[in-house]
Amino acid sequence: MNDLANSTMTQNSSPVRIDFNTPELQRKRRIRALKDRLTRWYVLVGGLAVLAAITLIFFYLAYVVVPLFQGASLTSKPALQPAWLQQDAGKPLMIALEEQNLVGMRVSDKGQALFFDTRSGAELKRVDLPLPAGVQVTSIGADQPGSPLVVLGLSNGQVLVFHHTYKITYPDNKKTITPAIDYPYGQEPIALDEQGRALEHVSLNVNGDTLLLTGSAGAHLQVLRLSRTENMMTGEVSNEQERIDLPQMTEPVKQIFVDPRQQWLYVINGRAQADVFSLRERSLNGRYKLAEDGNAEITASAQLVGGISLITGDSKGVLTQWFMARDPDGEQHLKRIRDFRMGDSPIVQIDAEERRKGFIALDASGKLGVFHSTAHRTLLIEQVVDGPGILALSPRANRVFIEDGSKLQPLSLKNPHPEVSFSALWGKVWYENYDEPKYVWQSTASNTDFEPKLSLSPLTFGTLKAAFYAMILAAPLAIAAAIYTAYFMAPGMRRKVKPVIELMEAMPTVILGFFAGLFLAPYLEAHLPGVFSLMLLLPLGILVAGFGWSRLPESIRLRVPDGWEAAILIPVILFTGWFALYMSPFMETWFFGGDMRLWITNDLGITYDQRNALVVGIAMGFAVIPNIYSIAEDAVFSVPRSLTLGSLALGATPWQTLTRVVILTASPGIFSALMIGMGRAVGETMIVLMATGNTPVMELNLFEGMRTLAANVAVEMPESEVGGSHYRVLFLAALVLLMFTFVMNTLAELIRQRLRKKYSSL
Repeated sequence: MNDLANSTMTQNSSPVRIDFNTPELQRKRRIRALKDRLTRWYVLVGGLAVLAAITLIFFYLAYVVVPLFQGASLTSKPALQPAWLQQDAGKPLMIALEEQNLVGMRVSDKGQALFFDTRSGAELKRVDLPLPAGVQVTSIGADQPGSPLVVLGLSNGQVLVFHHTYKITYPDNKKTITPAIDYPYGQEPIALDEQGRALEHVSLNVNGDTLLLTGSAGAHLQVLRLSRTENMMTGEVSNEQERIDLPQMTEPVKQIFVDPRQQWLYVINGRAQADVFSLRERSLNGRYKLAEDGNAEITASAQLVGGISLITGDSKGVLTQWFMARDPDGEQHLKRIRDFRMGDSPIVQIDAEERRKGFIALDASGKLGVFHSTAHRTLLIEQVVDGPGILALSPRANRVFIEDGSKLQPLSLKNPHPEVSFSALWGKVWYENYDEPKYVWQSTASNTDFEPKLSLSPLTFGTLKAAFYAMILAAPLAIAAAIYTAYFMAPGMRRKVKPVIELMEAMPTVILGFFAGLFLAPYLEAHLPGVFSLMLLLPLGILVAGFGWSRLPESIRLRVPDGWEAAILIPVILFTGWFALYMSPFMETWFFGGDMRLWITNDLGITYDQRNALVVGIAMGFAVIPNIYSIAEDAVFSVPRSLTLGSLALGATPWQTLTRVVILTASPGIFSALMIGMGRAVGETMIVLMATGNTPVMELNLFEGMRTLAANVAVEMPESEVGGSHYRVLFLAALVLLMFTFVMNTLAELIRQRLRKKYSSL
């Protein structure tokens, strides 16, 4: 019996072993290991996919942007030697191409207009211009680029005006171009020089129903205005002639140009001189020196499209752009805008593009140069012929024809984006009709001779301005709220306040923009004194409330649970806001004469727009606050409680603990919150678009609007031509925004890591 009892006790006292290698547990471990591997690969592949997507976006943007900065290319075609050119075709005065680059026109000193096939050089049509018997062609002129009007100066002092047209038909489904010569002012030549002297230079301009003809014979200048009027009752058309007497020249005339508004007459004369006459006042505006080198001589000149700018070329190979601009005293004078150097040979001909502010030039050595005025860009200089010739540029600026002796040299020109250069994108540019260089963004206009203004500087400035004013409001409020919520506020109250603030992040920005544009902007305009006084009274009211609370008896203060004191400020804030806005009309009457906006505009000289940076700062600030608050609050709340208790145990006050322990430990997270908020403000689109007026101006003025890079892309991308310069510049703006965000985030991460390393020992 004893042995049996001892055996039983021994069995009962042995420990019970758990088997961890049962088939079920092994299966669970295998499934868990599989899940861990799948999760690890899922996270790895997802992270790499995100990095790959960002990289692909960057390279795609770069792929679209890079062609902007490529130069022009010129491809030489086989020379044409048409039979009519081998014969006595006369001296060429002008060559022109039609829109499709299929038909060319050549005007000679024999008074003939010859149309030819640009592919083979074959003669298509020859028109004998109606010249009086025994009269020779002595000069030729044309209206501004893009106009088909041509004027011939004759040896008897008369001029003949005609224009060339090209009718397109499709007989038997085959495209056919039929050239023709029309005479809009009649086939009878018009007497320009009353004394019958041979006209050495002629020019013309049509503005509405008014034709202005100018010519010179030696130093004698002739100006004739023809006005066409139509009787609305009978339909009869009558022409009136008026001679404009101007001071006569003292030097031989080289070229004459008329301003398209018929306000100015430019006469290039002497070696390198321009006399500018006011046609309205019929007086000399000024005499201007066109070459800085005293030994240089003007050898070629032309008007750019629109007729506002002149391009002159001299014997030293220098090309210069000129146009009229106002001095500080308000007087208009001819200004030297920018120079281009082509080489050392004299410039023999300049031809302007018909749709852009570009031009080509040919020098005496046979070099062809391609330039763009606004971008101040030399796109190409290449040897094309053996010597001087006469050239023509097609309306689309993609074909060039040069008559060189007894042959025609066709050239194919590829120049898709001449308007863009580093200086045009980021520097001050002196645009036509501007009195000084400025930063301007104006990508489109209604007229065909518009000069695109593609400066990204005002857009970048507007982006930083909007972010700056938004962060001024958002950063202090969000950081202070985060610190108070995480450190001072009672847990019960924190559980109610934090979700409410974070819920603001879910509000669509288009709603905030709609509210800011339609309600906040006019309300701020009507209550400016109250808004500014609120910014001063609200902090003062909180301080007074806090001071008053600290002076109350403890029996009253202890009734409020610890950490719930912030609830007492709610009525204080509401009352202060109501009082400031209620007193707004009274303060406006007492201090600002009844209208603070007029006082700001007239007395301070500050422009006030209803939708301005103040509106954006308030609206976008509230959009950014939840981002900054949430991240910063988590960073402060995550500071180990042991650090706080240890600091308090060593005798530090709660404020000292906050400033010297908690904030320093949480500084990497707080800094990250600020950078993320900054990135959100920089990339914001809808609020800025709806609440700023969307004006691309570079002003720090709080009461003026702006346009940001993101808003500009959103507005103009649907209107841009795919593959055009405007389209690619918008992609460049997106690339700039991406690069800015990348650089800011990289710097933020470096600073965050440094802060984490510095304060990790606390």
